[in-house]
Amino acid sequence: MELNKYKNIYFIGIGGSGMSALANYFVLENKMVSGYDKSTSVNTINLESKGVEIIYNDRLIELNKEYMNKNNTLIIYTPAIPSSLKILDYFISNDFVVIKRSEALGLIANSSFCVAIAGTHGKTTTTSILGHLLKYCNKSVTTFLGGISENYNSNLIANGKDICVVEADEFDKSFLTLKPNIACITSIDADHLDIYNNIDDLKDTFNLFINKIVPNGLLIVSEQLSLNGDKYGFNKDSKFNIQNIVLSNGSYSFDLCIGGKLYPNFNFNFPGKHNLSNALAALIIAFELNCTIKNLKRALHSFKGVQRRYSFHINNKDLVYIDDYAHHPEEISAIYDSLVESYPNENYLVAFQPHLYSRTRDFIEEFASVLSKFHTVLILDIYPARELPINGVNANWLLSKITSKVKKSVKLQDLDKEIYDCKMKINLTLGAGDIGSKAIKIKKQLLEYAI
Repeated sequence: MELNKYKNIYFIGIGGSGMSALANYFVLENKMVSGYDKSTSVNTINLESKGVEIIYNDRLIELNKEYMNKNNTLIIYTPAIPSSLKILDYFISNDFVVIKRSEALGLIANSSFCVAIAGTHGKTTTTSILGHLLKYCNKSVTTFLGGISENYNSNLIANGKDICVVEADEFDKSFLTLKPNIACITSIDADHLDIYNNIDDLKDTFNLFINKIVPNGLLIVSEQLSLNGDKYGFNKDSKFNIQNIVLSNGSYSFDLCIGGKLYPNFNFNFPGKHNLSNALAALIIAFELNCTIKNLKRALHSFKGVQRRYSFHINNKDLVYIDDYAHHPEEISAIYDSLVESYPNENYLVAFQPHLYSRTRDFIEEFASVLSKFHTVLILDIYPARELPINGVNANWLLSKITSKVKKSVKLQDLDKEIYDCKMKINLTLGAGDIGSKAIKIKKQLLEYAI
C-alpha cells in the first residue's frame, strides 16, 4: 500500500497513545487529519490545537463530508474500538480502505531503518529514552511513543526519516507487522490473556516477532530471558552490562560496559533497577547507531522522563507522591522494589485502579500478593476499557484477598480526599485507566498538610 496516495487520514480511536502519535505524524506530513473518539483527553486536545477535527459521538451525521470520498481517504482504527461502532461499520460497508494502527505503523517503519522495542513491560520508557538519545545526537529519526515524553511534551519525536524507532506492541500481535533492523526485547511475562491462550502462546508470538528481524539484523534481549540474542543487564557475563552502580538522592551513577570495554561516569536521574535496565537498552542501540559516548552521557543526564512512568508530583524529604501507569503485577513489584531502594524503612500508600476485568481475573492472586506488601492499599473500581463486566470480578474481590494493615475500597471522585486523610509520607497512584486524571488534584490536596 502506498500511503502517499491518500490526501485524508481518518482515525477511529484517535485519542489513544499510539493512534495520536500516528495522527501527529500525518499532520506533519501535511495530510488532512480527522477522527473519532469516545471522550476528550490530553491527546485529543493537543491534536485539536493543531487543527485536527475530532467528533465524540458515534453518529454518521457528524462525519465531515471531506472524508467520505473513499478514493482519497484512508481509515485507520485501533482494535480497542468495538466492531459495533457505526462509523467504523460505515467505512467498511462502503469499501473504504480500512487498516489497523499496527499496519499503518508497519508501513511507515519498514520504509526506513527500523528499530523496534518489544516486551510486556518497559517498552515506553526504553523507546522514549532512545528517541531522546538519538534526537540529542542529531540523528535523522522519527520516534513513535506510547506515552508523552517530558522532554518534548509529545508522543512523537520528529527529527528526520532515516531511522524509525517504534514500540513493538504485543497486544493483538501488532508487532508482527514490523521488519526491524534492530530489535530489543525487555521482558516477557504473561499478559493479554484475552488475546493469547497462555504464556507459551505469548512466547511463541515473540519468537515470530524475532523471525521478522531482517537478515544480519541485531537483537538485544534482557539477560533474564532465555532467548537467543545479545544479552544486556547487570551481570558481567552479559555482552552489554552496567557496573559500579551508585544510587544517591534518587539518581544513579554507573559505568557502561559494551563488549568488554568500560565507559565510566554515566548519570541517570530515575530510580529503580527496571528503569536503569531500560536506559541500558537504549544506550546500547544508540551506540550501535554511532552516537558518541560523550553525547550519550549528556543526553542521558538530560532525559526528563515520560508522563505517568514513575512521575514525581511531589518529591521532598517530608512528602512524596508518584504516579505511574503500572497495571500488571510485575510492574507493581518493580515499583515496590524501587521504593524500598529509595525510601527504606518507610511505610507506603498505594491507590490502584485495576485495568480490565480479564486481567484482574487472570492475575488476581498475583495482584493480591504484590499489593499486600504495601502498608496502605486503596482499591478503585476496575477500569473496563474495551471489556464488558465479568460476573464476580470486581474491586471488592481483589480487596478481600489483600492482607495489608490498612485497606479500603474507594471511588475515583473521592481519591484525593481519601489519600489526604491517610496522612502518609510516601504515596502512589497506579493504573492504566483514568486514575492519572486525578494527579493534579491529589498533589494539591497533599500539599495542604506537612508530615
